[in-house]
Amino acid sequence: MSGLGDRLTDGAYALGWSTVKKLPEPVAARLGRTIADLAWKRRGKGVQRLESNYARVVPGATPERLAELSRAGMRSYLRYWMESFRLPAWSAERVRTGFDPKDVHNLTEALASGRGVILALPHLGNWDLAGAWVTTKLETPFTTVAERLKPESLYDRFVAYREGLGMEVLPHSGGTAFGTLARRLRDGGLVCLVSDRDLSASGVEVEFFGEATRMPAGPALLAQQTGALLLPVTLWYDDSPVMQGRVHPPIEVPETGTRAEKASVMTQALADAFATGIADHPEDWHMLQRLWLKDLDPQKAPENPDGSRNAGDAKQDPEKGTS
Repeated sequence: MSGLGDRLTDGAYALGWSTVKKLPEPVAARLGRTIADLAWKRRGKGVQRLESNYARVVPGATPERLAELSRAGMRSYLRYWMESFRLPAWSAERVRTGFDPKDVHNLTEALASGRGVILALPHLGNWDLAGAWVTTKLETPFTTVAERLKPESLYDRFVAYREGLGMEVLPHSGGTAFGTLARRLRDGGLVCLVSDRDLSASGVEVEFFGEATRMPAGPALLAQQTGALLLPVTLWYDDSPVMQGRVHPPIEVPETGTRAEKASVMTQALADAFATGIADHPEDWHMLQRLWLKDLDPQKAPENPDGSRNAGDAKQDPEKGTS
């Protein structure tokens, strides 16, 4: 990204956090829907990729059905952004009542065990709101990881935003995050990781909606190394202002196998849990990037009109930076 592009991107996010949070909630919601519909009508790369991903989730869907899903998906995506821009201005009561997770006993019982807890989420719904609910309703701080973005000022904005919601944020790069996360877990702490997209290209290969992709090995490896409980979480929206969610039962560490083999089994179980939530609420899965290996492999990607091939989406995606 050029220097001018960096400044424009940073300025756009700054404007969102400074302006949108001052709007009345109904006005912000209408603004989000308007922006979403405009983006959907433009049929840019993000919308096309969203439809391509939904085609895996809803096999046999007609082009008309995929178009409906992508429109709903863009509205859900912009709802995430409007909420995120406004979250710093929400009252504690608004945060506590803004999320209604099912089976939350799986989390509270895990926290009470003192073993440390890892919550792993896909890019469903609003994971920042879920995190704010944990720090506010459950009064439990946690540690997470964020991709180091460019420009640095944009990364700093995201860190300040999430720290303001009660999260400890570690940079994804640098090689020290894993050790810090392990220490937090050994101390009985909580770690939250968005884990349906591998940012390192060295993740665990899993089957996801019938095709191969890679997901981060970190959640499974942390659970093995620290004895922490690994709980998948799925989120979704309904027609109300309250986000819904479910805390799934813990994924057990296999009794036999090498460290890598155990990580593979556990990450596949995580992918399966994610798939159940995404299949039930595909429009709330905000995956506007290439994910499956078939799409990421330049030899298997479709040809462009000039005969070249797309190797994958290279642009950074700041709101998807936690893994």
